Amino acid sequence: MPFDPETIRADFPLLQRSIRGVPLAYLDNAATTHKPAAVLAAIDELYRHHNANVHRGAHTLSIEATEAYEHARRIVQRCLGAEDPSEIVWQHGATDGLNLLAHGLGETRLGPGDEVLVTALEHHSNLLPWQAAARRAGAHLRIAPIDAHGVPSPDGFAAALGPRTRVVAMPHVSNALGTLVPVAEFAARAHAHDAVVVVDGCQAVPHLPVDVAALGCDAYVFSGHKTYGPTGIGVLWARRALLDELPPYQTGGEMIRSVSFEAAEWADPPLKFEAGTPHVAGAIGLGAALAYLATLDRSAVADHEQALVSRAARELARLEGVRVVGPQQGRVGVVSFTVAGASPHDVATLLDQHGIAVRSGHHCAEPLMGRLGLTGTVRASFALYNTHAEVTRLVNAVRDAAAMLG
Repeated sequence: MPFDPETIRADFPLLQRSIRGVPLAYLDNAATTHKPAAVLAAIDELYRHHNANVHRGAHTLSIEATEAYEHARRIVQRCLGAEDPSEIVWQHGATDGLNLLAHGLGETRLGPGDEVLVTALEHHSNLLPWQAAARRAGAHLRIAPIDAHGVPSPDGFAAALGPRTRVVAMPHVSNALGTLVPVAEFAARAHAHDAVVVVDGCQAVPHLPVDVAALGCDAYVFSGHKTYGPTGIGVLWARRALLDELPPYQTGGEMIRSVSFEAAEWADPPLKFEAGTPHVAGAIGLGAALAYLATLDRSAVADHEQALVSRAARELARLEGVRVVGPQQGRVGVVSFTVAGASPHDVATLLDQHGIAVRSGHHCAEPLMGRLGLTGTVRASFALYNTHAEVTRLVNAVRDAAAMLG
């Protein structure tokens, strides 16, 4: 049975808004997604009826909040195909998790002359922490190449690996282009060099089934707010042996086994990496978002999203003066494009006049844009609640913008 986005839209209150007198067409989902009523209700339920700090509390509210918080952790575990909930670490976001990994692996795996390999596709959040870690350790940052369409080359990736490669970091899906990276293939090649493999999954989890065992990576991060959950919450999954190896990124309350004035002994993962009062509502809200997604036919959702992306890319490419940037096939969630003679910001501003929300700029992937000879693009990004009528509105509005600005 075909997926019906109109039925789903009723679950998302914000989609009922109008902008300048026309219905909102929200095509900025790679930046953040909207929240279904189930997520809003879960957060409201916590604050109205169970609000308390989690862990160690003997009173009823603390026990209830802790049970809900840890239940959300188990939902994430199942979503990622992880072996054990202790491998799921709550973070403030994906950026937090990537910094934790970069700091920890910088201490345990990197030394002078070692190498960290990243791809040319990276979001700044999966580039800057490794730049800093390499600098601190006296290591070198190497870049795996991409072709003119922003697709990484398996041969180029293999050639970039070497005997001093200690860490390999890559996106599962590019936030700027929608490129799907062959993570399993690249991870196997990296492991042949005994490198640790870190994957930025922010743009994959909302669109694809994720099985960390099948991917073969050692660590995987994603953000709640890009997956229909709240802001300020993210997930780091890592193999338990790796979590045992890494030092804590932050210290303070909750993450200790014992403390004296002279020393401290850390708790076991995941608490070792969850210093201070956690974002309880965020974790519970993200659990509710993933539970909501689990009620849907994800295969039908993926087919619907792919149909939107393929149609948008095809019809935009036919417009005079419009260049669609990115892979020619296998694009996930995102259509990036430029309009001849116009800045991406001006195009996005004109689209907003039509009630269409898109993103413009370098999308926190400035080095990637440089590799492609661009300063930025306009990015339309799609989610399960988008419709073909919105694709039509986008194409027509871009045609008008190109005529006005070109």
